[in-house]
Amino acid sequence: MPRQEYIDAFAARPVSGKERTGGPEDADDDVFAAGSPASGGRSGRAGPGRDTGRSVVFPREGDGPADAPDVTPDAGELGAQGPQFSSRKKIPKGRTFTGVAAAAVTTVLAVVVAGQVADQRQDDGKAQALSGKERTAGSDAASRSNARPTQQAAPVTYDEKMAKAYPLDTKLTASGQFKPVGGDAKAPGHGRVWRYRVDVEDGMGLDGELFADAVHKTLNDDRSWAHGGQRTFERVGSGEADFVITLASPGTTAAWCAKSGLDTTEDNVSCDSAATERVMINAYRWARGAQTYGPDQMHAYRQMLINHEVGHRLGHNHESCKRQGALAPVMMQQTKFLTTDGATCRPNAWPFPAGR
Repeated sequence: MPRQEYIDAFAARPVSGKERTGGPEDADDDVFAAGSPASGGRSGRAGPGRDTGRSVVFPREGDGPADAPDVTPDAGELGAQGPQFSSRKKIPKGRTFTGVAAAAVTTVLAVVVAGQVADQRQDDGKAQALSGKERTAGSDAASRSNARPTQQAAPVTYDEKMAKAYPLDTKLTASGQFKPVGGDAKAPGHGRVWRYRVDVEDGMGLDGELFADAVHKTLNDDRSWAHGGQRTFERVGSGEADFVITLASPGTTAAWCAKSGLDTTEDNVSCDSAATERVMINAYRWARGAQTYGPDQMHAYRQMLINHEVGHRLGHNHESCKRQGALAPVMMQQTKFLTTDGATCRPNAWPFPAGR
């Protein structure tokens, strides 16, 4: 049975066709449909022949629990007894299914929307992260621009060049054509001035400027023939010269030395071709050195070559080792050996090794 307060609340409510119209579905929607309980009349109850526009649902015997009426009585039953009210209304199965389906759809939509929101947030986060990476990469690219000037290696020094060996064929005969090294180099010292020119044979691939620089530095060193202010050496690029110091291939050196009756082919050595203006420096020895000095003393060996051959031009002859372990005289044939008469000397590039 319906709760008393519900009955009391709706007892005085007039129901007419103007207020509600419809069929059985409207009766289902209104738990308290038009009509009076069986115990007595209600104000506003429809009389004979009056259409209220509504159908009242009453339970039938044997159709199930009294709290789930779903049968509409005929007119006779309605007139004799009046409508009977149930405390509960049975919800039609179709509506139940529709409600469940609607709830399910709502739930699914909520999940989908939530998922889309989450995906959107995740995509936004990824986009922001990517944007940050792109900005970082852009900044890094800007800071590492290829347009920045590259650090250049330091130029090779004179001493480094003089300490290095260079490739040259031991049997090379080059062009036979000599090219003077241009430019002058003033005599730095005092005493008699010896003027010289530097020629380099074409076709050897050696640095003529380095050779000319080495000649001038060596001859004007105080350990060399300029010692004590006795003489000084000036290089000229052209014009008259007291001698021409010449860097030539082994074949060309041999040819010019032969003009003065000297044979340099046996040991591939240098010479002062006294019958000519040329002091010949064998380019093979200049480039490759000698076993007596070894690869670690290339600089000193080149200084010895210059001092030895120019010493001949100045009038000095060959000398030998005089004492075991002493420095070899610069006029000793150090390219060939360091031992004479049972005494072995140490390599030495200078006429006056102690200097001043």
